[in-house]
Amino acid sequence: MAVTSSIQMIGDKAVIGALDTSFLPAVPKVFPGTLVANGPCYLGAVPNIGIPMAAVMIGPPMNIPTPNSLQVDGISIFRTGITNFFTLNNYFALCTKFAPTIRNSTSITNGVSTNNGLTVMNGTCTINASLNVSAVVTIGGSLTVGGSIKTPTIAAGFGKFGSVAAPFKFFDIPHPSKEFPHRLRYSCLEGPEIGVYVRGVLQGTNEIELPDYWKDLVDEDTITVQLTPIGSHQSLCYAVAKMKDKVSILVNPHGFNVHTIHCSYIVHGTRKDLDPMIVEYEGETPDAYPGQDYLGVKRISESVK
Repeated sequence: MAVTSSIQMIGDKAVIGALDTSFLPAVPKVFPGTLVANGPCYLGAVPNIGIPMAAVMIGPPMNIPTPNSLQVDGISIFRTGITNFFTLNNYFALCTKFAPTIRNSTSITNGVSTNNGLTVMNGTCTINASLNVSAVVTIGGSLTVGGSIKTPTIAAGFGKFGSVAAPFKFFDIPHPSKEFPHRLRYSCLEGPEIGVYVRGVLQGTNEIELPDYWKDLVDEDTITVQLTPIGSHQSLCYAVAKMKDKVSILVNPHGFNVHTIHCSYIVHGTRKDLDPMIVEYEGETPDAYPGQDYLGVKRISESVK
């Protein structure tokens, strides 16, 4: 039977339904203001009028000119189950997530988003503000950037080819000599090999001592040396000395003009711990590279250690 009343005061507890879920025999205390409703509860102008779809259904108020259906001040706790958002979800403050987040649709972030757990995105993610990452980001597919990426280090691996797929590579920094807003841009040197080099100045000796690890890193047969006299003309030549525990470069190895040697040098070599690069190949993307999986080999060698 329906009861109509403008204002009704209930002192301690109101129970709507047959079961009082707030009662425990071991805790007989009653907290004033307790409301127990077995549901379904229709609050506000819910779109599914007359159709129960949950214990509590909330819509905008019918007698206040506001579109807001729910306002929460304080901490909200979702203990178990799944939280589904079928419409636009806006965050205007810091959002911290400590568990995995799976997104299967478009996600737009206009503010700060801090993720301390795993985030798996199977759809498109559009970020219209700054993205600050202080940890590792692993991208298994493609990454399209319309602006700029500022980072001290990029470790890229597209399929089998550990590289940054770009027609050219350069660094761009504030100008070291001119005042702001001048800048300095250099392009990276490129070549058809995975090469390494050392350079320096030789004087008072005829031996260029290469780093100890070159004997395990560099193919000695690929070593080339450029010698440039300093101060005056000099007759210079070199030989690669392969010893048991190291590799060295001997300048004028036959002993002539050894004490007058004063030159700059640059030594190039090709790494022998990796297969030679295949410079030309057929394929629509870098994933088609037919050569060695450089990153896979690196991971395997690190795991063995």
